[in-house]
Amino acid sequence: MQTVTLNNGVEMPILGFGVYQIPAQDTERAVSEALAAGYRLLDTAAAYGNEEAVGRAIKSSGIPREELFVTTKLWVQDAPAEDNTRRAFETSLNKLGLDHLDLYLMHQPFGDVYGQWRAMEAVTHEGLTKAIGVANFYPDRLIDLIINNEITPQVNQIETHPFFQRADYQDLMRDHGVQIQSWGGFAEGRNDLFTNPLLTEIGKAYDKSVAQVVLRWLTQRGVVAIPKSVRAERMAQNIDVFDFELTDEQMIQIATLDTSSSLFFDHHDPEMVTWLAGRRLDS
Repeated sequence: MQTVTLNNGVEMPILGFGVYQIPAQDTERAVSEALAAGYRLLDTAAAYGNEEAVGRAIKSSGIPREELFVTTKLWVQDAPAEDNTRRAFETSLNKLGLDHLDLYLMHQPFGDVYGQWRAMEAVTHEGLTKAIGVANFYPDRLIDLIINNEITPQVNQIETHPFFQRADYQDLMRDHGVQIQSWGGFAEGRNDLFTNPLLTEIGKAYDKSVAQVVLRWLTQRGVVAIPKSVRAERMAQNIDVFDFELTDEQMIQIATLDTSSSLFFDHHDPEMVTWLAGRRLDS
């Protein structure tokens, strides 16, 4: 598996397995099959409600802990954010059955972001997580966080797919040492992604599926991807993307699909901010 090197020297697989929207009752089986298929990066979150199932799959796999890269995410915390962040971190760690994380992400750019980040810096200094980062941070919020804190986020996980490519933002993050990671790499099938004529044509040239073309496009750009599937055959297909390389011309063609806007939601929309910032998780 190819890796990327984070700004603190930690090696992170460039392709992993995500469990967003996989029901808790199906997650253990799905993660077990993903691990059997060769995935070593696992991405979950407190908000997904399936950390315990991920932990059971890790435990039953017998795979040495040092071979795995486990990510989970902090949801928006009430004040005092530093205390509550510490409790949320410990809760996630206990649910996963682990003694440390590889990456801990702030899931949303809302609430007492700086109190949350200070607590995340603290668990890093204590060796409880190898890296920390953010998710869904737009450029202004990311740069402000970098300027006003000790640790620059190692990762920013954002919506990135052929219809919202984030190339300029990736360049900005690279300039500041922040690794881009994609969520929604397949755009959840929106805009008829899986039957897109251009992606289909490119796939035929390599005897690959549209999904494989998209994953190769992401990883070839240096974007960490975490595709989700509950079907073992799809998991195996999704990880089989390192035996071909898209040409410069094909990369330019795919760039024409960019609409430069989200297909899901706008973090600048007051109604969305109110909903996200007001949601709380049962601990």
